[in-house]
Amino acid sequence: MSQSSPQPERPCPSRPPARRQDAHPVPDPLDARSAPDAIRASDAEREAVVERLRVASVEGRLTFEELTERTEAAYAAVSRGDLEGITADLPGMGAPGANPAPPQVKRRFSAVMGDCKERIVGRIDGPLEAVSVMGDVELDLRGAQVPTGEVQISATAVMGDVKIIVPDGVSVVLAGHNFLGDRKVNVRDPHPGARVPVVRVTATAVMGDIKIVDDEHHAPVRRAITDWWQNRR
Repeated sequence: MSQSSPQPERPCPSRPPARRQDAHPVPDPLDARSAPDAIRASDAEREAVVERLRVASVEGRLTFEELTERTEAAYAAVSRGDLEGITADLPGMGAPGANPAPPQVKRRFSAVMGDCKERIVGRIDGPLEAVSVMGDVELDLRGAQVPTGEVQISATAVMGDVKIIVPDGVSVVLAGHNFLGDRKVNVRDPHPGARVPVVRVTATAVMGDIKIVDDEHHAPVRRAITDWWQNRR
């Protein structure tokens, strides 16, 4: 009786290796045609938006505060959609320029045994000067137009106070000296390496105080209430 020859063993199909539970899933590549706003923004695209904002400021379309806020938002943008939202109300490059704000004619602000409060809304084309002698001077730059993106201020306080209010996110460069007085800068640090607007202050304090503050430090209680009201909606 003949014996049948042994059949070769069939190899068992290999199972795919088990996926680690702690592995980070890789998102599927986005289709730029179906979701263009969700594509992540590049550094070059952020810089292009910042340059567009600078041009809009030169044309008189943005105040100093708006320029600073949008510049900060551009550097923090994650997607192209975020960048497009920042410039949605601005015309395209090459559009006819808008009429800039009237120039700021008054350049010197002084208080001698009194108070001087100024909210500048004109176009700053040159340096400003603030002098306080046994008085208080307050300059608010948030509503001004600054085509160059830079403001230069000479501040002197003799037994008095000078307070300069700047938009959130600007870079403040403080120079000068003090004698029995204080020179303080209370502003939030801008984005590292960002091309943000600059306020340069040469401060001389003699038994007086010179302070540069942003909107966040100027009225913290009011700012907290405003943020709470906006977030509750």
